[in-house]
Amino acid sequence: MATFYINQHGCAKNQTDGELICSFLEQAGHTFTQQPDNADYIIINSCGFIQSAKKESIDSVYSIKAAYPKARIIMAGCLAQRYAQELNESMPELDGIFGNGDLSKIAAYINQMEDGKKHAPDIYTQEGVCQGPREVLFNYKGSAYIKITEGCSNHCSFCAIPLIRGEVRSRPVKSIVQEIKELIAHGVYEINLIGQDLAAFCDQDKNDLASLLKSISKLKGTFIVRTLYIHPDHFNTNILEVFQNDKRFVPYFDIPFQSGDDNIIRAMNRIGPASTYVKLINKIRKALPDAVLRTTFLTGFPGETEEAAENTRNFLKAIRPVWSGTFTYSREEDTPAYNLKPRIPAKTAEKRAALLQELQSQITMEQLQNFAGTQQNVLIEEILDTDPDSEGAEGLAIGRAWMQAPEVDGCTVIRYDLDDKKQVEMMKSGNVVKVKILSCTGVDLDSVLVSLEKEFVQSDIQFTVI
Repeated sequence: MATFYINQHGCAKNQTDGELICSFLEQAGHTFTQQPDNADYIIINSCGFIQSAKKESIDSVYSIKAAYPKARIIMAGCLAQRYAQELNESMPELDGIFGNGDLSKIAAYINQMEDGKKHAPDIYTQEGVCQGPREVLFNYKGSAYIKITEGCSNHCSFCAIPLIRGEVRSRPVKSIVQEIKELIAHGVYEINLIGQDLAAFCDQDKNDLASLLKSISKLKGTFIVRTLYIHPDHFNTNILEVFQNDKRFVPYFDIPFQSGDDNIIRAMNRIGPASTYVKLINKIRKALPDAVLRTTFLTGFPGETEEAAENTRNFLKAIRPVWSGTFTYSREEDTPAYNLKPRIPAKTAEKRAALLQELQSQITMEQLQNFAGTQQNVLIEEILDTDPDSEGAEGLAIGRAWMQAPEVDGCTVIRYDLDDKKQVEMMKSGNVVKVKILSCTGVDLDSVLVSLEKEFVQSDIQFTVI
């Protein structure tokens, strides 16, 4: 049996794929290691969404091959799925190419490589959404992503996801609920539902997203649920009732608008218009006054004029999200936007992105100030080293409250008394503590410990921070 290491790239969807690859291999008797120099196989779980992500994944192949020449390198993930033949012909550094289709085949794939020869691309397809054991989570303790759909049928003109992952498919409600139930039993507190577009969820029994959320709501236990990525054209406000009735569903909405200009929205193969999106946000906030909004914008899309860019900035001011990310347009072959003109110079796109981020920074600080003085439950991620003998020393930990999604948002700094044995015992990764928010510092919140809310239950699931 082999020892393997995973070099992880890309989004949360790709992370769940990496967790499944790891779990399938361990189930087959192979051994996961967090030290690449101990690995017989190094699996690069690649991203192929935009040019910068492609380059990062390819550069990893070269650097890993140089650092660990004895290891056999397999490229999995989106880049491998989309460019299997090209990579096989151009990168002798790769010993295998696996893709991101039927991940349950990974153990058989490695077994076939044991003959010592380079294995040709073998890209498997998956009709549904790959499911399997979750014996490894690439998160801090207490947090997990649950992929409820695979693929996307929106066909935004700039996006290659349908080319890489295919049309949308949904998992059965029963299997999702069962997986969440098992994770909760293993001490997971934060459940993050993910997919290319959660609004597209519809299983074989015609259950929509609202039906799924209602089924999850029937579970007992102390946990929270966060929904990540809902396409604005398909956001069904019937889900808001679930959030109103069950406070374990946190009012955090990730809605990627991409642009605030009607002409660009239509060129992106989206419906809009921007005024409808503003009405959607107002409706959400009316139903859930504490709602926190995250969004993304794409600058430099072909045909984006200065007026269009200004419209997007005005749109950002109108919706005032707590969080937003900005990306410059990446010209992806075989997408409808590939041949669109006029093309926008990269420097212009970067300048427009910087202006949006400057606006967002100010909005974020103003929005986060609203939490000052409130008490919030925070999931502890890590305890910072502090010298207890230094004058005025205090304990410090890093965690996240409900308005802070993993990896993409700010965090909450927790201050506690190192001389208080009870407080020290509370501060463990995976525990949930109640804090009082003192202030906002940039994109982070500063807080002081109040009490323990939920103690982490020791789990047989391995949590791995990557």
